[in-house]
Amino acid sequence: MADNTQQIQISSDPVKARYDKLRILQDMGRDPFEVTTSDRDTTCGEITERFDELENKTVIIAGRVMSKRGKGKVTFLDVHDLTGKMQVFAKRDDLGENEYAILKRWDIGDIVEVKGFVFKTQMGEISVHATAVKLLSKSLQPLPEKYHGLTNTDLRYRQRYTDLIMNPEVKDTFIKRSKIISAIRRFLDGEGFMEVETPMLVANAGGAAARPFFTHFNALDEDLKLRISLELYLKRLIVGGLERVYEIGRVFRNEGVDTRHNPEFTLMELYQAYTDYNGMMDLTERLYRHVAQEVLGTTKITYGGVEMDLGKPFERITMLDAVKKYSGVDFNEIKSDDEAKAVAKEKGVEFEKRHKKGDILNLFFEEFAEEHMIQPTFVMDHPIEISPLTKKKPSDPNYVERFEFFMNGWEMANAYSELNDPIDQRERFKAQEELLAQGDDEANTTDEDFLNALEIGMPPTGGIGYGIDRMVMLLTDSPAIRDVLLFPTMKSLDQPKKAEKAEKKPADFECACFTCPSQEECKAAQEAE
Repeated sequence: MADNTQQIQISSDPVKARYDKLRILQDMGRDPFEVTTSDRDTTCGEITERFDELENKTVIIAGRVMSKRGKGKVTFLDVHDLTGKMQVFAKRDDLGENEYAILKRWDIGDIVEVKGFVFKTQMGEISVHATAVKLLSKSLQPLPEKYHGLTNTDLRYRQRYTDLIMNPEVKDTFIKRSKIISAIRRFLDGEGFMEVETPMLVANAGGAAARPFFTHFNALDEDLKLRISLELYLKRLIVGGLERVYEIGRVFRNEGVDTRHNPEFTLMELYQAYTDYNGMMDLTERLYRHVAQEVLGTTKITYGGVEMDLGKPFERITMLDAVKKYSGVDFNEIKSDDEAKAVAKEKGVEFEKRHKKGDILNLFFEEFAEEHMIQPTFVMDHPIEISPLTKKKPSDPNYVERFEFFMNGWEMANAYSELNDPIDQRERFKAQEELLAQGDDEANTTDEDFLNALEIGMPPTGGIGYGIDRMVMLLTDSPAIRDVLLFPTMKSLDQPKKAEKAEKKPADFECACFTCPSQEECKAAQEAE
């Protein structure tokens, strides 16, 4: 190597050593951060798949150095790109003494370009024999150790970029997520649906029972909310004559975090004129089968060791029958709110003073029946008290034409025969306003423009909302929602630690990562600090 490369002493500190190597390159006029592009013409995956065609051919690959071994005149590198990894065989005699000396000082994590010919080693490993190399970007922070730094919850979800580099299965999950959403779009496009976009900042965050986030629009001096649902705007489009519409987008709910909930998540809602909730059931069966078959190549999926079959007709059961089957209580025999509350006390089901018979029926379902909904199941005909935007059943106005779709004991979708009677809708909004006044901060408020749209006239319509993140969890066998969100909600590191503000007792501990279902790992890590 030229003499000027020896003038800087390489530090023994791992981070400082990388900065020292960068300064050497800069002194040589070889600053990697001045490189603006690469001549890459082949991916690592292509070389593996097309070896017979590419053997002895010259290729140019680019990627991240993930391992480095060898000594003296020969060095082996593993270079990773999105499609996989490729072994690089580098010899001093091929590259020249100066270039080889620079390569020897490459670090794990550096992003490089390698030109060479494809061959197979004596051990049978497909490789690239380097004839020219270039450093494209210098990694100035060491990657975590393979078997120590990757199980830390805070590191994995706070630094997703590191997680993606170190865990190929994580990258595979998010590639599959993209394929799932693409398959959904192709299916709906084939069904004649039109994809649209609706506002995220809204004056009225209706359409679901959830607490919204609030913000302020300075230019108009107005308070606004982040949407909790897509429903009310999509229904306006049905009124406007767009007969089949859908939207896939983020919604925001100011609620807790657990393995199935994140304050912002991806929701898909679709609305179809001239059908009802039965049409939504049929559509859901076809959609789930199509996506599983296209992405996984099968309609049988396994989650947590439990097999679920999307190929069979989905079960359909009313909420009344599900509660009777799993709790032994027949709500058809309960005639008043007081009777419902008495049965709830007897069965140990907690309720609030404002709750009516329909609310308590739903609480019974959640307590006794929901966990049994493992195979694909439509739970139908909900009480009117919990369904303010849904058509009543003509045979019994105490219940509505609504279903929730369940798999693995989780609610995966929620659908209605949409209420299109503006007079009835105004009364439902009035009842919601009363609940809001009683302290229910998840109740809807009256949306006058939406009521005006209904007065213009909305055809009979079926609508449904799908939790995309939960769908991805099931199809990728991921244990928590944070495993399918690239950047899950985390507590900010910029905020002063609570321990610095006031001494806390062990019972008051709150996990720093804000997302883990168990706080033990985070607690142990903080105590170690």
